[in-house]
Amino acid sequence: MKQNINIFLVSILIAFASCSFTSKTFDNPDKDKLLMQLVTYLLEEGHFEPKNINDSFSEGVFERFLNLVDPLKNYFYQSDIKEFEAYKKELDDQILNYDVRFFNLVYERLLIRIENSKKVYNQVLETPFDYTLEETFNTDYENKAYASSKSEMKDNWRKQLKFSTLSNYHDLVSENEDTKKSNTDLEVEARAATLKSLNESYSYIDDLRREDWLSMYVNAIAEEFDPHTFYFAPQDKDRFDAQMSGKYEGIGARLQKRMDEISITELISGGSAWRQNKLEVGDVILKVRQEDELEAVNVVGMRLSDAVKLIKGPKGTNVILTLKKVDGTIEDLSIPRDEIELEETYAKSTIVEKDGATFGVINLPKFYIDFEDINSRNAATDVKKEIEHLKAEGMQGLVLDLRGNGGGSLRTVVDMGGLFIEEGPIVQVRSTDDDKEVLKDMDRSIEWDGPLVILVNELSASASEILAAAMQDYKRAIVIGSKQTYGKGTVQNIVDLNRMIRSNTNGDMGAFKFTTQKYYRINGGSTQLEGVKSDVVVPDRYSYIDIGEKDQDNPLKWDEIAPANYTVWEHTFSYESTIQKSKNRMNSSAEIKLIDDNARWIKTMRDQSVYPLNFSKYVSELESNEAEAKRFDVLSEYQTDLTFESLPYERPLMEQDSVLRINRERWHENLSKDIYMEEAINVLSDLKNSYKINKLAQVKD
Repeated sequence: MKQNINIFLVSILIAFASCSFTSKTFDNPDKDKLLMQLVTYLLEEGHFEPKNINDSFSEGVFERFLNLVDPLKNYFYQSDIKEFEAYKKELDDQILNYDVRFFNLVYERLLIRIENSKKVYNQVLETPFDYTLEETFNTDYENKAYASSKSEMKDNWRKQLKFSTLSNYHDLVSENEDTKKSNTDLEVEARAATLKSLNESYSYIDDLRREDWLSMYVNAIAEEFDPHTFYFAPQDKDRFDAQMSGKYEGIGARLQKRMDEISITELISGGSAWRQNKLEVGDVILKVRQEDELEAVNVVGMRLSDAVKLIKGPKGTNVILTLKKVDGTIEDLSIPRDEIELEETYAKSTIVEKDGATFGVINLPKFYIDFEDINSRNAATDVKKEIEHLKAEGMQGLVLDLRGNGGGSLRTVVDMGGLFIEEGPIVQVRSTDDDKEVLKDMDRSIEWDGPLVILVNELSASASEILAAAMQDYKRAIVIGSKQTYGKGTVQNIVDLNRMIRSNTNGDMGAFKFTTQKYYRINGGSTQLEGVKSDVVVPDRYSYIDIGEKDQDNPLKWDEIAPANYTVWEHTFSYESTIQKSKNRMNSSAEIKLIDDNARWIKTMRDQSVYPLNFSKYVSELESNEAEAKRFDVLSEYQTDLTFESLPYERPLMEQDSVLRINRERWHENLSKDIYMEEAINVLSDLKNSYKINKLAQVKD
């Protein structure tokens, strides 16, 4: 494939390298203004969908920045906000003139209020909490009003600290059988733990420099364009580079902060959390404790980078996370820190028999490629090899498992799509200048032309959506999974800001990531927001919670362009009737009904924002939640009658590598309990019984 899919990026980089991107020069001696100038220029000239920087935009930046620096509304008073509001509709002018007066005002006031808050929380924690009082605490900070007085601010702190301490107190009471301490003593210990946690949290805040807060302001501007446009301060760029190099050391999880909550957004394949199989996407981290420490640090409201510092650590050590699970229950989880086993990020396959037929399963965690060595292994070539191994074992149908696959290389998507069709378009890409490019498979050979099922979920994103959409449009595969996939139909590029400056005397300026392209299906529809809608919808734990692109702030809109010229796969198997059979099975399944009930309950738990501060009611609510959670334990006990086995070529490797053997055995065990995989195999069986191999009609150029 010779198509250049990154023309815009290449042109930018070349121009930056030669310092001739138009006649614009960036030589402002004021580092703040220089940074604003660089970012504003890229947003206006390079973003896929530039916005008018006007009064409405100004109001958005205003609200976003205040939410970033004071998400719990623990610092600023109503009087501060009233003073700030003088700039609410002036920020657009300041941004266009590279003026940071508003930032300076907020920053200087913030430092004062942070010091004031230290005095407040120390005062509050000097007095015992009365857990017999009938009062509640509301965690809906977004709709919470700023305090109008010092007394109101202190009371806000009191309720928040009482809520935090209540968890500590409950744990101590539960563990008090051996020590036989009085409840009064336990209450003192609980407050002391809260104080220690707060002091440690504030030590990270104190370490923040002015440039750290400025980067928040810059990102308040950037994220008004879309949720994937972002400024990397120098230290953040270093961490990003380390991630992109594939050199991970930690628990192997990606985190995201929304308002005051830090949640798990992805488990990195091969990481220790992924191998442990107890941490879930959607879990919220409440506290972090080191294995050699007794007290945990509360990370609610903490800056994301500071929380990450607590979680990361040397290989071979453990970190203990206090989690609010997806289902609303609270638990402590000890996770070892380790390096990612890269092998587990690659495609892997297994075989399974049903009713005398042999079927293959390929799991693909991501669409990987080494751009520095295009001849090295990549997702497309590895999947091709796995198909060849499976065909040697007599495979009569294939499941391609893309659940949890967050995407990757566009090139590998096109190449992989070509494994299942004779030739034709796979995806359309539109750049900022409205020009579109149709990326095609030009290889007329087909690696697999038999029955094909693609498994997806809400976490299948980007490249996964492209492949699933293409195979769906061709009617080449039946897509089974969530109501829709993640819905990320955009592509971002990263520019080193230092390369834009002729002679930089201001130090490292960091980097900027911004959206430059959009993907489209071959039928013309975008995958943005809508994702890919499954042919057979099966509920899961994420069915009713906010987890996709549509739930982000300021996502780009859905749109469509002209379809590409393609021909639907000519088949004689019962495509529509197979889908209907699958739907009938799912509608009559008691397990599926229970999964849906669980998903609805999880939604209810996650939407809860009002919590009792009365100890008896707090305990009662916890016990009630735990009892309800146990109702769904039967789901983890589900067992199919399918047995999955490694392919012959891999068995000698497993004998030599105990880690590989353990990982494969665990994978096979999980598959044998996987109701979604069971249905995928059922669909393949239905397809096999009516399937005759046909070729794709020739696609016109």
